[in-house]
Amino acid sequence: MRTVRDATFDVLRRHGLTTIFANPGSTEVAFLTDLPDDIDFILALHEGSVVGIATGWATANDRPALVNLHTTAGLGNAVGALATARVNRVPLVVLVGQQDRRHLAFRPFLAGDLEGLAGSYPVWTTTPARPQDVPSAVARAWHEARDGRGPALVVVPSDDWSAEAGDGEVAAPAVLRHGTAVDPSVVDELAALVGDARSPALVVGADADGAGTWSALVTLAEKLGCPVWQEPFAARAGFPQDHPQFAGHLPAGRARLRDALAAHDVVLAVGAPVFRQYPYEPGPLVAAGTRLAMITDDPEDARHSPVDLAVVAGPAAVCAALAERLPEPAGTAFSPVRASAPEPPAAGEPLRAAHVLAALAARVPAETVVAEETPSSRPDLHRLLPARRPLGFLSAAMGGLGFALPAAIGVRMARPDTPVVAVVGDGSSLYGIQALWSAAHYRVGVLFVVLANGRYAIMDRLAEKQGDGKAPWPAFTEVSVGGLAEALGCPARRVDTWDALEEALDDVVPGLAGRETPLVLEVTVEPDAVFEP
Repeated sequence: MRTVRDATFDVLRRHGLTTIFANPGSTEVAFLTDLPDDIDFILALHEGSVVGIATGWATANDRPALVNLHTTAGLGNAVGALATARVNRVPLVVLVGQQDRRHLAFRPFLAGDLEGLAGSYPVWTTTPARPQDVPSAVARAWHEARDGRGPALVVVPSDDWSAEAGDGEVAAPAVLRHGTAVDPSVVDELAALVGDARSPALVVGADADGAGTWSALVTLAEKLGCPVWQEPFAARAGFPQDHPQFAGHLPAGRARLRDALAAHDVVLAVGAPVFRQYPYEPGPLVAAGTRLAMITDDPEDARHSPVDLAVVAGPAAVCAALAERLPEPAGTAFSPVRASAPEPPAAGEPLRAAHVLAALAARVPAETVVAEETPSSRPDLHRLLPARRPLGFLSAAMGGLGFALPAAIGVRMARPDTPVVAVVGDGSSLYGIQALWSAAHYRVGVLFVVLANGRYAIMDRLAEKQGDGKAPWPAFTEVSVGGLAEALGCPARRVDTWDALEEALDDVVPGLAGRETPLVLEVTVEPDAVFEP
């Protein structure tokens, strides 16, 4: 008898969903036991790590990944990571196990109200009306995840897998193509806006991170001779950050944002909302007289952005067409002043995050993927460690912690010959520390650089600006991230001095592309005294 499980595996194969990222439970045993030889299984020890690894894998492969979660507990543990996947616009097909359909009416142990548990973060959620509809639901979830750029959930009762599949068709297309043509009249409108500008500027975001969009944006920026800013809190880099016209990262507060863009009469955002902020400040986003426009393939970003003109289309095609309409540059391109790396600490002085990041930047090759989760040191990372290739930088647009460690593992699984470095704070690392077991078990050669200051430094800085600045949370200097890593089977080294840092990086970085085992470098750093988002 051909079962629903058999039919579902055929759907998974059709769409390249042959790697399952999971933390298993009893409601999924019928699905997961005796997997076919062409289906791989990746275990993580917490559902946040499961979704984080899958998110990194899907990001690096630019296609949906398959996640399996265990009923209410598994989905509940994963909601924060699913929210990050949604805001990062990463496609995931998520199978959620449910109790046996035949006694759900009696509310048995492990039954859950699953469809609403993740709130509005899934792009699509369904529980098939009957077992025979599961393959169609999974096929549609693949399309929903890919087109909606987020997690699509299918809730599957445990007894569905062994039901007879029947002879029905799969209610989803085998192949779905989208048109990519650019409306010439829209390009004319954009060309009139930016071409007549006295002093234009570009702002780029995560959705511009790709070889085609980078190439088109470089041509466009060079024709306009204008600065290119990265939007605040972008999950990915939207422009080569070593390009002479890259101006840096926009500030997240409105007052400094207005100052940064005050000289420009037209600002065109590409692959970014206009403009992501934190924390709240009164006043307009830009000074009077500055016109705003945007190009995005995210209708949601377009709908909430206060711009004069929003174009919803593929950024690469629109920017390439726009660049073709503009004349060759007549003057000298904008060239910002570059910040220099800090001098190494003097003998006896403590390491700071900037020292570590500068040392790392001096050594990693351009093709390195840097996964970031160090909130108090993020400005230094942006300043000192530029993204020089597409997917050179990866972070969590949602802002929740627990992303970088598992995401770096997923990226390296997808690209086993690419150097991958995760730069995380010690506080951040504790939200996803279980992922290190998966890195060690599956021999995933990521370098994890943990900036260890024994506290939530960003929270300390924010508290200092609030009221009397007296924070109730203690430091956690007793925690050894390296010790936790080794307990999970992941090698670790502790670094306390500049000489030890240089020695460790010189030993590890040259072999990162071929490395088969992960390594945690726990680097003791002094907390920075100031944080300005």
